[in-house]
Amino acid sequence: MLPGKYYDEITPGEERLTPRVTVTEGHILAYAGVAGDFSPLHLDEEYARTTEFGQRIAHGLMGLSLVDGLKVQSAFFQDGIALGWNWKFKRPIRIGDTLQARLRITDMRVPRSRPHMGIVHVEVTLLNQRGEVVQEGEHQLMVPRRPADVAQTVRA
Repeated sequence: MLPGKYYDEITPGEERLTPRVTVTEGHILAYAGVAGDFSPLHLDEEYARTTEFGQRIAHGLMGLSLVDGLKVQSAFFQDGIALGWNWKFKRPIRIGDTLQARLRITDMRVPRSRPHMGIVHVEVTLLNQRGEVVQEGEHQLMVPRRPADVAQTVRA
């Protein structure tokens, strides 16, 4: 059995905190290699000191990638299918920052075209160790329904 809740076990307004991750040099180097983004803001300490940030910072999209992984680690949902993200970058993520995401269910519905799945809208806030919002937005995903609930819907 997969970890997390089926769509039918989730309620609007429900919240969960994810596990934490501390951003390391390794995260930034690995992300640069995967994304192909070798900007000196992320990789060159001397250059980064001349910027408004005063030091190297993580890639913004790395933060979003970490959020997605933390969401999975939280075991909030059964294995969901991402439908979209609406995302804002509020503050830089620095090497050594410890991040945690707060997930809150804002909306739910069962699509007619896929009665075996439910669509969940999740408000996501990515916080650093000081409680500052570094990134935030909304994530839409499809989550499997409990097999018994799907059978009941199909019969009705």
